[in-house]
Amino acid sequence: MSSLVQSVDWLAIAPPTLAAVVGLVVLVADLFVGEEKKAVLGWVSVAGLAASALMLLPLRDGDRATFCLTGDAHACSYTADRFTLVIQFLILGGALLAALLSVTALKDANKDLPEGEFWFLLLSSAAGAALLPASRDLATLIVALEVASLPAFALVGIKRGDKKSSEAALKFFLSSVTATAVSLMGVSFVYATTGSLYLTQIADRIQHVDGQFHTLAQAGVVLTLVGFAFKTAAVPFHFWVPDTYVGAPLPIAAYLSVVGKAVGFSGLILVTVVALPSYGDVWGPALAALAAFTMTVGNVGALRQQATRAYSAVRLLAWSSVGQAGYLLVPIASAAYSKDAEKAIGSTVAYALMYAVVNLGAFAVAALVARTSPLNRISDYRGLYARSPLSALILGFFLLCLAGLPPGIIGLFAKVTVFAAAVDAGLGWLAVVMAVNVVIALFYYLQWTTLLFRAPEGESEKHRVPAPLTAAIALTAVLGIVLSGAPQLVLRFSATGLF
Repeated sequence: MSSLVQSVDWLAIAPPTLAAVVGLVVLVADLFVGEEKKAVLGWVSVAGLAASALMLLPLRDGDRATFCLTGDAHACSYTADRFTLVIQFLILGGALLAALLSVTALKDANKDLPEGEFWFLLLSSAAGAALLPASRDLATLIVALEVASLPAFALVGIKRGDKKSSEAALKFFLSSVTATAVSLMGVSFVYATTGSLYLTQIADRIQHVDGQFHTLAQAGVVLTLVGFAFKTAAVPFHFWVPDTYVGAPLPIAAYLSVVGKAVGFSGLILVTVVALPSYGDVWGPALAALAAFTMTVGNVGALRQQATRAYSAVRLLAWSSVGQAGYLLVPIASAAYSKDAEKAIGSTVAYALMYAVVNLGAFAVAALVARTSPLNRISDYRGLYARSPLSALILGFFLLCLAGLPPGIIGLFAKVTVFAAAVDAGLGWLAVVMAVNVVIALFYYLQWTTLLFRAPEGESEKHRVPAPLTAAIALTAVLGIVLSGAPQLVLRFSATGLF
């Protein structure tokens, strides 16, 4: 009897597999490493994530696929194409920067955080996140989504005895489980109408669904998108974000803001553009409405944080990330109306790369401020230039990138590509909504930026920056400056497409 699947292409699956293996190694090593040497586990994890990212280089030569049906070479569970590699680079790079922030955070926590469990959970979540963009069947997509999410719940609540952390983890867990259950129901509907879980087969078969099953297929399309919309923090699935970011260790908030979003958006793209392009009349309007509501609610929520300085900078960044999610949704929605869906998707990926660099950089500077001001309030940033001039300049640059103002050229150009995607698709009303929201966002980004350069209240305390934190800030700053000087490095995706 012949095998139902082809042999495994180990090189294709190397990036997520290596991250998972290093996670297991760290978990076992934790049993034998003494308390005074626990820091070694962190550096092993950082090295493992760097090695996983480097494993993407041999895959650049051409598309690879594995776990394919023997009778259909196009029906595969895992595909390492251009889209996969770009998103995996974003995910593993984001996880690496979060790991650098975590090395310092764990040292400062003074044994309040269990190091072995922390690194195992972070690597496990990164492995699941890296698996998702390569998934080409609905079962693997859902499994990858859960492998990325379940360790994240534990990471959010890993602060021992911290009620805020436990509450954030519980809220994150309950809302995520509900969204996943709805998605599983949607997957079952899609499978019932097409008889397949492979995305390419679904794309072909769902066009020929019997009239009596058409409504069931439409319901399946909408419900399947819910779980991924939750991960992107799209309204109304965003309510967990502010409390979760504030309650989680700061490096985990940074990780969720970038890697969590990359997981959600790559899942949305695969389900809509790859599996269900013929149902664009269903998911297109739904995602356009989600984009409009998400950017508006996110920016208005962030604006309200400025009303009092008692609010933390992390909460402001949380609401900002909801608003940015709205911008990221615009090109995906545009793909339903555009003649060139690949180009529209390229705009989302270009924006996501820009957002990942500058948002992780902003969190890195926030981690620096948190070392002397644990509450991390907006008012704690007053006079940062007097205490740490370079950090203040870098944070100001990142905030201007998020606002889309010079010298943050990459932020400006990324927003222009998203505008262009909406206009080209005939979604002029969505472009207007985005323009209004960009103006709203200018207020709180600029207000925070100007606060950095005001005269400090009281005596200025100089910031001592540990080496891992210095590396994270420097790496994101260099990447942000390089991308502003040569925006074509990421904007080319919006011109050439990805599939």
